[in-house]
Amino acid sequence: SRAGMVLSVLVILLLSMLYEAVKMGKAVLLRRALLALPRSLSRESLAEPEEGDTSPTQGSCANPFTDAISPFSRWFRYHVGQTLFHVVQVVLGYMVMLAVMSYNAWIFLGAIVGSTLGYFV
Repeated sequence: SRAGMVLSVLVILLLSMLYEAVKMGKAVLLRRALLALPRSLSRESLAEPEEGDTSPTQGSCANPFTDAISPFSRWFRYHVGQTLFHVVQVVLGYMVMLAVMSYNAWIFLGAIVGSTLGYFV
């Protein structure tokens, strides 16, 4: 029926938009995970140590054990989040692919328009 086809195209359009949103969310989490790494592991500090920097934990006199664990645990949480985003992205991608493989032109156009709108937004 016509209403069923319109609903199918809208669902595929929304799934394609959600796929693009998950892809962007994964990129944001990657950036945050890289920022959560300790400064001593960053490329800049390995290439050129700062002048006067004699110890890796300069500044506070807090517990060194908790300072060493905290950046790793933050990075690990971001990594788990990225993994979950990846699983959702793969599932959505396969769902859209299977819909397109129905060889229906309207479904195909819904997937293309959804990807375009999702990337634009």
